[in-house]
Amino acid sequence: MQSWQRTMWILWAGVLLCSASYSMAVPFLPLFLFDLGVGEDAVDLWAGVVHSSAFLVGAVMAPLWGSVADRYGRKKMVIRAGLSLAVIYALIAFVRNPWELVAVRMLHGFVGGFVPASMAIVASVAPKEKMGWSLGMMQAGTMSGSIVGPALGGLLASWFGQRMSFVAAAVVIFAATAAVIFAVKEGKPAERPPRTKIREDIKSALGNRTLLALLLLLVGFQLSFNMIQPLLTLHIADLQGGVANAALTSGVVFALIGIAGIVASPLWGKLGGRRGYGGVLAFCLIASGASIAVQYFVTDLVVFTAVQFAFGLFMAGIAPAVNTLMVQNTPDQFRGRSFGLTTSANQTGAMIGPLIGGGLGLFLSFHWIFVAAGLLLAAMGTLVARGGRSVGAGRDGGGVSRAGAP
Repeated sequence: MQSWQRTMWILWAGVLLCSASYSMAVPFLPLFLFDLGVGEDAVDLWAGVVHSSAFLVGAVMAPLWGSVADRYGRKKMVIRAGLSLAVIYALIAFVRNPWELVAVRMLHGFVGGFVPASMAIVASVAPKEKMGWSLGMMQAGTMSGSIVGPALGGLLASWFGQRMSFVAAAVVIFAATAAVIFAVKEGKPAERPPRTKIREDIKSALGNRTLLALLLLLVGFQLSFNMIQPLLTLHIADLQGGVANAALTSGVVFALIGIAGIVASPLWGKLGGRRGYGGVLAFCLIASGASIAVQYFVTDLVVFTAVQFAFGLFMAGIAPAVNTLMVQNTPDQFRGRSFGLTTSANQTGAMIGPLIGGGLGLFLSFHWIFVAAGLLLAAMGTLVARGGRSVGAGRDGGGVSRAGAP
């Protein structure tokens, strides 16, 4: 096994465990709100606030952590984020009211960055011809964690209560961090990039038309996805006729989405390398939107689970395509900052989405939120297909201009 492959597989395991710790805790927070005294009439709104609070802070902090990673080492940022997240997840187990939960979630957003820093390391060591496959495998790692996490979190919540699942999440992310500390060796950069201010990094990104288009796509994608995600456990509880064992049922559904991602992510990465990442991105956005919108008509839990699996297959192609296009259109010295900016875009969309979804949930049935999210994804996919030169297929797939690249 070559050195870059060894590094990739270790970090693959790290992001798997990081994703598992996240999905053991965060998807079940709407149900945890009932334990904190929130009534059914307000749970939709509180679920949106709790989900968004971390992303509000994370959107601001991500570019800063990306800049620090470029200057002082991406491995250090992975370790910093992992140890901090272990403390945060443990703290969730001790909150006593929804306001304390919001405060801890804001700390969650402040210390994040494990996955983007890991992605930046892999992008810096993988050969160009293996870039799409490598980032696709890393995406599959996060999806793998989303299988283990919800299933384990749902079981722990059913057997020992939800607070225990938060403690377990802390242990899991600590194990991921330990693996990085002892097994990952990050090569020294050829030169340390000059110190820059966040507004200068943002200005550089705005001057790169391709990177700007990708950042806007990420905002829209995360907005659409997170309009639904915070309320999904509540919808599943409604489909099965009650809250009893809803955490376990939700864990199974989330796990199936993760299985779909494991199967599809590397395949989308390989297809993008052959046919162009722009085309893969457009198709996956449109197909994901159709998969979400069709759930307006679904009232059976089994059918709903099957459609969610299909959604996972198509959704799995979006992140690898965006990440590869981003790598192809930014220099290595800007790599940590570019991943920081993409994380900020993800966090911004993930912050706005739950607020929109929670607000719509007060006035419309949940089925209409599926329609709104699906139409937005399909519209973005159509724009990518029609304006291919804006996001292109990458330098290796043709058609991308690096004009204004930072």
